[in-house]
Amino acid sequence: MREALKLILTIQELDVKMIRLMRLKKQRIDELKQVENLRRELLDQLKDKENEIKGFHEECLLFERKIDEHRERIKKLEGQQTSIKKIDEFNAITREITNLEREKAQFEQSLSNLVDKKSAEEELCEKTKKNLAESDENSKTLEAEIRQTIRDINQEGLDLKKAREELVVGADPAIFTIYDRLLRNKKDRVVVPIENRNCTGCHIALTAQHENLVRKGEKLVFCEHCSRIHVLPDTTALEEVDVEGSQVKRRRRRASITS
Repeated sequence: MREALKLILTIQELDVKMIRLMRLKKQRIDELKQVENLRRELLDQLKDKENEIKGFHEECLLFERKIDEHRERIKKLEGQQTSIKKIDEFNAITREITNLEREKAQFEQSLSNLVDKKSAEEELCEKTKKNLAESDENSKTLEAEIRQTIRDINQEGLDLKKAREELVVGADPAIFTIYDRLLRNKKDRVVVPIENRNCTGCHIALTAQHENLVRKGEKLVFCEHCSRIHVLPDTTALEEVDVEGSQVKRRRRRASITS
């Protein structure tokens, strides 16, 4: 049983490496999405600014037309006023001119405010364009690095998978099936040693009877709390796998255990 579990432990080390690789790959993909989202946000900001500036420009044209219309009406009324002899008519035109002058002044103030807003938005637009250009330049380098990392992860994953498949051929089918099911469930080490009568997977205290069953090594012994398979510490002397050459070398070491 112990020899069978040693091979499972070696397979487990490859699986743990693959799990870590997949987590790292997900992180890199998330980073890539963040870069893409940042660029999209800057493009959306630029588009919003350009639309806002376009709206200000159209409003400015509208006020300019109203100002020109009032200016023409005032000029026309002033021309009529020179030929009027009756005081009442003269005063009426004067009041109309005064009202038009007041409205024209309001339009001119509104136009001035719009021009100021338009200028401010144009400055922000230019800054956004500059930020977008800088972001594009920086993101190209970053994206290239991330994509290369993902390609390296994919290749390393294929190498690990190949080495794993070669080891699985020699594993006990029944034990491997149980191990594989636990691994798919926990996505972490599922064959762990007991230390100081504690499960190194969930760190829960075990009974002396439980420890004795593990020590006998006659059958698989599962943690009552986390369902991991328990082995003695000296069982974690693993076979080191040369992933690239798919060769197996013996060496003694204590596996680092994480929960």
